[in-house]
Amino acid sequence: MKALVVFNHPYDGSYCSAVLQSVLTGLKKTNHELDLIHLDREKFNPVMTTEDLEGYSKGIVSDPKVLDYQRRINEADHLIIIFPIWWELMPAMTKGFIDKVMTKGFAFEVDMNRMPPKITNKLKRLKDVTMITTMDTPALVYRILFGNAIKKSLITGTFRKMGLKKTRWINLSKVKWSSKNERERWLRDIENYCSRLA
Repeated sequence: MKALVVFNHPYDGSYCSAVLQSVLTGLKKTNHELDLIHLDREKFNPVMTTEDLEGYSKGIVSDPKVLDYQRRINEADHLIIIFPIWWELMPAMTKGFIDKVMTKGFAFEVDMNRMPPKITNKLKRLKDVTMITTMDTPALVYRILFGNAIKKSLITGTFRKMGLKKTRWINLSKVKWSSKNERERWLRDIENYCSRLA
């Protein structure tokens, strides 16, 4: 088994970085091979350029980093994505990763001869997707006032739409106002969760 972790946070001292360490520690307790994509350190360009978009319509990828990421996703059994929620959504690098890497022809195919068009998942090896997010907004406020924007955009609107049905979202809310004990418990829970991935 192979687990691919995609991480997006520019500050090494962030709580997101602590979450990443718990994920890696938990995965090391399994027999999984680990692979880490650190979008910030790798200076991933999230901008969809004219060249990118022209290639997308033809099923051609010109960015060698995107091709490398696609190869690594194809080799993964588990995909874990970690990022903070800023302004109720994901940071630019996470959004760009979805836009530029999880493309038609690679992650899914679309049959336009059907109405509505039929989307077929192409990531046959990938068993599941786990998203782990941090935010300062209370979970109830995020769900009621902001309509669970991450769930709608990434779980429902991206992964399940492309046919990845087994998804889980672990959202750590009110991080700035949480106690040290709460933050440590969350890290232990995440480590235990990752140590049980099979």
